[in-house]
Amino acid sequence: MLLLRPPGVYRPQSDTTMLSAALGLLDLPRGAKILDIGTGTGAIAIDAARRGAARVTAIDLSVRAVLAAWFNTLVRGLRVRVIRGDLFAPVEGERFDVILANPPYVPGHARPPARHSRALAWDAGLDGRRLLDRICSAAPAHLSSGGTLLLVQSALSDVRESLRRLRAAGLDAHVVAHRLEPFGPVMRARIARLQSLGLTLPGQRHEELVVIRADRTDTRRADAR
Repeated sequence: MLLLRPPGVYRPQSDTTMLSAALGLLDLPRGAKILDIGTGTGAIAIDAARRGAARVTAIDLSVRAVLAAWFNTLVRGLRVRVIRGDLFAPVEGERFDVILANPPYVPGHARPPARHSRALAWDAGLDGRRLLDRICSAAPAHLSSGGTLLLVQSALSDVRESLRRLRAAGLDAHVVAHRLEPFGPVMRARIARLQSLGLTLPGQRHEELVVIRADRTDTRRADAR
């Protein structure tokens, strides 16, 4: 898929492909409302719209990403609401049948990147969970009854913790896809730091990417939050 991608906007990669494949396995309800968190170029939002969703909303904090997603959906004639904002803040009070999230999850630095740094597209704090924890906490309140969250992350950023948080929020959460990926340039540049944090073994040059599916099956428990 040829997409406009300004400098600093995340380039669709294998994690994008995994998320798209997981979306394709869902039986979308008629009139489905889908939310794409951290849309980047809009690749997943485009996929969702093409699969017949009645309403797709795409959110990103980056101005460049918002402009790219707006352009990439517009030139394809797709009706996608593209909004700039921090995770779920722009859709407070709204619920969706499907929430898609491919957030930054690369561990490495405790201090957040500078506001306009390219690293914002991948850097997620010392443990890689700067955004994962927030998504796991906030997503359940934005799911319709019977709704589904699809979340991509690296095994280096603690899949068990994501599952624990989602289950504690009343969702039925489990891993539905996994894939070994060789380290790219970002990860190779952080090998020493990852080893010092105990996240990789000496000589390790790959990571496991996973897709977590979390379904809202117990409405009362989710509403109790």
